[in-house]
Amino acid sequence: MVVSRLSLAFSETLHTTKHVAHVCLFITVVVLFEVGAGGLWGDTPASPSYPPLVTLLFQLLRLLPLLALPQAVFNLLGLICFNAFPERAKLKGSPLLAPFLCLRVVTRGDYPDLVRHNVNRNLNTCLRVGLEKFMIEVVTDKKIDLPENQRVRQVVVPSSYRPKSGALFKARALQYCLEEDVNVLSDNDWIVHLDEETLVTDAAIRGILNFVIEGKHQFGQGLITYANENIQNWFTTLADSFRVSDDMGKLRFQFKVFHKPLFGWKGSYVVTQTGAERRVTFDHGPDGSVAEDNYFGMVALREGYTFDFIEGEMWEKSPFTIYDFLQQRKRWLQGILLVVHSPQIPVSTKWLLAVSLYSWITMPLALASIILSTIFPVPVPGVLNVIAAFVGGVNFYMYIFGVIKSFRVDRVGWLRMGMCMAGALITMPFNFLVENVAVVRGLVGNKHKFYIVNKLTGAPDKVVSVV
Repeated sequence: MVVSRLSLAFSETLHTTKHVAHVCLFITVVVLFEVGAGGLWGDTPASPSYPPLVTLLFQLLRLLPLLALPQAVFNLLGLICFNAFPERAKLKGSPLLAPFLCLRVVTRGDYPDLVRHNVNRNLNTCLRVGLEKFMIEVVTDKKIDLPENQRVRQVVVPSSYRPKSGALFKARALQYCLEEDVNVLSDNDWIVHLDEETLVTDAAIRGILNFVIEGKHQFGQGLITYANENIQNWFTTLADSFRVSDDMGKLRFQFKVFHKPLFGWKGSYVVTQTGAERRVTFDHGPDGSVAEDNYFGMVALREGYTFDFIEGEMWEKSPFTIYDFLQQRKRWLQGILLVVHSPQIPVSTKWLLAVSLYSWITMPLALASIILSTIFPVPVPGVLNVIAAFVGGVNFYMYIFGVIKSFRVDRVGWLRMGMCMAGALITMPFNFLVENVAVVRGLVGNKHKFYIVNKLTGAPDKVVSVV
C-alpha cells in the first residue's frame, strides 16, 4: 500500500514537473519573440515618407495579425491552464454501467484491407479495456468482406439514396445511418465517429467511457496524434505537429471552459449522443457537405447543445505525400468558407470561426507584410508590434510542443527528440509555403469537391465532386 502511494505521488509530481517546464519554455519563447521583434519598445521609429495611399496600405497589412489573436490566446490558455502532460485517465465507473457505444467508421470502401485491419485492432482494444456494450459499425459505399457478427455491423449506402437537402459525400453516408429504417441505436446510446485509418487507444476508450458515464454534455472530442508506429512522410507528420498543439490548446480550452465549438472542431474522434445527433442531422445540403464536421458543430452550437474535451488520444496518419497534404488543406479551407458564408448559421454562432478562417486566408498577405515592414517601415502603434510578436511566438512554440507531445522522449530518446524538433522548425517555412498555396488554390474553382487522400502507399488519388 505504501509503495503504491509513493508510486502515485511520484507519478503526479513527474507530470506536474513536465507541465511546469513546458509553461516556462512557452513563456520564454514568447518573450524572446517580443524582444526580437521590438514589441516591448513602443512605437515604430520614424520612417521615410511614402504617398498617403501606400502608407495606408502598409499600415492595413500590419493589422492582419489581429485576426490570428483570438486563436493564439486560446492556444496559449489551453496549453498553460490545463496540464499538458496529464496522467493516464482512470475509469470513473464500471464499463458494465456505461451506455451502449457504437464506433462508426465511414469509408468509400476503396481500402478494404485497411478497414479490416483497423476494425480488428479497434475491436481488440475495446475488449482489452473491458468494454462490454459496444459494436463497430462500418458505413461504406462499396461492400467490404467483413466478418459481421454482434460486434461488427456493415452498412452499405445505396447509390440511389438521396438525403432530403441534397447532402453529399461523407455527410450523405452519415445521414443514411440516421434514417429510421437503418438506425438501430436508441437516443441514449453514443456514437464514436472514426475515419477509416483511425486507431483507438486504451486511454481514449477510458476517456470516452468517463465522458458518457458522466453524461453532462451531448458532444465531445479529444486529441489525435500522427507520429505513431511507421511514419510514411516525415515532412507532413512534422507539419501536423501544429495540429496536435491546436488540439491541446484551442480545442481543449474552448470545450473545457465554454463547452462550445467556437472555432469549430474535427471530423474524427467525435463522440455524440445518438438522440442529439439525429436532431442536429448531417442533412444540410451541398454547402454543409465539404466540411460536414464544422457545419454540424455550428448547427449544434446554434441549437444550444454543449461540448466537452475527452481525455486520451487516438492515432491517425498524416498525408503520405505533399500533394495530398496540400489538397487536404485546400478542401478544409473551401469547406469552412461554405460554412462561414452559409445564411443558415447566424453570425453570433460562427464569428470566431470566421475570424480564424480569414486569418488563414490572409496569411500570405500577413507574411508579405512582415517582409515589407523591414524594407518599407511605416509608423504603427506599439501594441501592433506586441500582438504580432505574441502571435508569432505562440505559433512557433506550437510546433515545438507538438513534436514533444507526439514523439515523447521516453519513447524515442533525447537525441531523436532533438532531431525531430529541429526537423519541425526547419520544415516550418516549407509548411507555410504549402499552406499559402492551398489558400490561393482554395479561393478559386469549384468549392463543392471532396478530395480523398491516399490511405495506402501507391493508391490512386480520389476526387469526388458535384456533377
